[in-house]
Amino acid sequence: MVALEAQVADPALWDDSRRAAALTQELSHIREELSGWEALTRRAADARDLADLMGEEAGGDEPSGDPAMTAELTAELDEIEKELGAREVDLLYSDPYTDNPALLSVKSGAGGTDSQDWAEMMLRMYLRWGERHRMAVEFIEEAEGEEAGIKSATIRVEGRRAFGLLKSERGVHRLVRLSPFDSAHRRHTSFVLVEVTPEVDDTVTVEIDPKDVREDVYRSSGAGGQHVNKTSSAVRLTHIPTGIVVTCQNERSQHQNRDVAWRVLRSRLLAVAQAAHAERISELKGESLPAEWGSQIRSYVLHPYTMVKDHRTAHEVGNVQAVLDGDIDSFQEAYLRWAAGNLDAAQHPSPPE
Repeated sequence: MVALEAQVADPALWDDSRRAAALTQELSHIREELSGWEALTRRAADARDLADLMGEEAGGDEPSGDPAMTAELTAELDEIEKELGAREVDLLYSDPYTDNPALLSVKSGAGGTDSQDWAEMMLRMYLRWGERHRMAVEFIEEAEGEEAGIKSATIRVEGRRAFGLLKSERGVHRLVRLSPFDSAHRRHTSFVLVEVTPEVDDTVTVEIDPKDVREDVYRSSGAGGQHVNKTSSAVRLTHIPTGIVVTCQNERSQHQNRDVAWRVLRSRLLAVAQAAHAERISELKGESLPAEWGSQIRSYVLHPYTMVKDHRTAHEVGNVQAVLDGDIDSFQEAYLRWAAGNLDAAQHPSPPE
């Protein structure tokens, strides 16, 4: 932290405003974290002093029988334990891209119109989650479904722990419900693929040969308003060697959309370029899975019962509506603990019997 403070204090740093802003933000986060631990330490010490005082008043080692003081101490200990649990989760963030903005894509899979409707429901879930955490969300692209919902959408989410939290969402999400698009109102199963990639700092350079990138322009398609332009302003970039495809249609002009698309493409290629081997690439991009039966990471059941269950962690919640309204924090925490446990097991395998 001392070295970081010295860098921020160097007047020459401000010649590069973007780097200065990034380091200042990093220093602010570190100071905030240290301040939180110091405050928790003081609360624990105050609680211990109160327990000692109660013991003295009782004339021994046992706390006094004063109900008000006992209730106050119990409540404070519960709050300290809760805060300690939250700060314990902070220690689980081991990914170097934890605080980077996240590029999150939602793509409809098997299930036809129901799947496209499910994709829109999931997009809404992440937007609500972003609101809950006061994250800045920017639409990159959105493609309408043929009858309802969306075929795909990509958003950029920026805020503390953005990628560190959202990387738990990448994979196939399955919905089971009575279909509102079936005249017989039968039960349907729909699938959506969620991809999450960190936006990497542009201080790292990577060469992109323009000949390797195919650019297409087309008319935006969406629900209206700022997401649609009647001219051919939307831009699609295809990086031929890797197969990475980036589209942007949210900005008002083709020039703006092109700039955003190149920024996203560059970030994705930087993430791959910084990976030392195939396993690291898989970790950054997430495992490529078909959005269909047998590959889901999480199931959302609305009929014949209500439940959301994560198949990796076995964590489940009965209030499906709350989850669809963005309350996915418990799933993210369960994933962090599960991932940390798997990493620890890989680094410290049990000796053979």
